[in-house]
Amino acid sequence: MARTVDATGVPDFQAQLATLVEAPPEGSAWLHEQKFDGYRIGLRKDGRQVQLWSRRGQDWTAQFPAVAAAGARLAARRALIDGELAAVLPSGVTSFQALQNRRPDAPLAYFAFDLLHLDGRDLRDQPIEVRKQRLKSLLDRLGDGGPIRYSDHVVGGGGDFHRQACALGLEGIVSKRLGAHYRAGRNMDWQKAKCVRRQEFVIGGFTDPEGSREGIGALLIGTYDGQALRWAGSVGTGAGWNAKYLRDLRRRLAKLETKASPFDPPVGDSRLRRDAHWVRPELVAEIAFAEWTDDGRIRHPSMQGLRADKDPHDVRREQPQSRQR
Repeated sequence: MARTVDATGVPDFQAQLATLVEAPPEGSAWLHEQKFDGYRIGLRKDGRQVQLWSRRGQDWTAQFPAVAAAGARLAARRALIDGELAAVLPSGVTSFQALQNRRPDAPLAYFAFDLLHLDGRDLRDQPIEVRKQRLKSLLDRLGDGGPIRYSDHVVGGGGDFHRQACALGLEGIVSKRLGAHYRAGRNMDWQKAKCVRRQEFVIGGFTDPEGSREGIGALLIGTYDGQALRWAGSVGTGAGWNAKYLRDLRRRLAKLETKASPFDPPVGDSRLRRDAHWVRPELVAEIAFAEWTDDGRIRHPSMQGLRADKDPHDVRREQPQSRQR
């Protein structure tokens, strides 16, 4: 892995990503964490300056000032932490929709699960369990009550942990191979097992509303296969789809309208081709759904929100890999 650093010696945030699997790995060679439903964020501290970086390299510090202020109180001159920023419902479950809507009953929390740099030392070549222990020691000195929380884990028992997570209504779990170094990009050292089918899709068009509905009727969505955007179906419902949200979404999509369909091959439904408003494929939506059909469509989809932290060209159909022991 390239060791990119700036003049302070703190590396840039280049996230390690988990590979989707059908079931979590078993055995004592793996630790397992809760999968949080929010934004992946790198917290970078240099002296009293703290920055929050998204996976796409966007500076989101101004959007989450309380988290940045808590990061400034860390007992370290320089540090780089990996974690997930999420909204926590009263039930204790994290919610991407609540994060987008900034619900007052869902306070923000930054769940820290890895430590990549600390006071001049690059920790990415240290085993995951060593990095997490140093992270816990660092966060313990902050005390309780703040927005930065340590993401704890269990060792072994991946199947049981996954079943418990699903019973509690969580999104899923992330399993990490003990002894593994931190490697940017997607690999099998980190694996995710979900409780529901859910992933990102690129918006390539929309339809007009019918009846008393306002804004839009449905979103036309797809995923990339190489450089081609493949049609994956339409979604006409979503969490928080009230009249105001749909009007705002229509205005945002209208700025992206284009004459040509971005889908390759073209959408097969002739009526949809005739009535659709095509847009430049620049927006990414998080969609929950029941299953994939044999012809590459999704069934019973529901939009959860837009993902400003995801590059559309990185959106691929997630294919579960076989279990790794």
